[in-house]
Amino acid sequence: MLAAIGVLAGLALLLGGLIVLISRRLTDREGAAVERLNAALPQTQCAQCGYPGCRPYAAALLAGEADINRCPPGGEATIAALARLLGREPVPLAPELERAPPPQVAVIDESRCIGCTLCLRACPVDAIVGAQQYMHTVITAECTGCELCIAPCPVDCIDLVPRTDRLPAGARLQAPVMDSPLRPADPA
Repeated sequence: MLAAIGVLAGLALLLGGLIVLISRRLTDREGAAVERLNAALPQTQCAQCGYPGCRPYAAALLAGEADINRCPPGGEATIAALARLLGREPVPLAPELERAPPPQVAVIDESRCIGCTLCLRACPVDAIVGAQQYMHTVITAECTGCELCIAPCPVDCIDLVPRTDRLPAGARLQAPVMDSPLRPADPA
């Protein structure tokens, strides 16, 4: 009786270990393929493709749930790269995405910002800097214009403006005037 239990336990351990090894190898291959597709995307995290970011779009591409022509920021070059990686023929950008707005950048009206940090948490590329109860500002070189920071703002102090080579008026990075390293100066 004990011998039979020992044999069954040993067999269960052996089969369990085999299943773990096989699942790790398959997961690693799928993960590497998703990472290759993700690397071909522009990493704007704009959600124009219908997915919350570039990596979820890459995973959907690998699973066959998305078309390769859903990335307006990447344009034809990205479509060609995705087609090459997936062994498909390149196709034009989806017609409903061709009329994408021109590149934009978020600008925070710092005089109205209450420092709630909701926009900081919403930004997928960490283009907004600030701290709790301090004004926030946008690093325009990092901003993708995805609009994800606008909705959570409780005081509606974030606008999108067309991206230019120069910073838009009011978007300059300015450090708050401080009377000590830990406290902002009183506005009186």
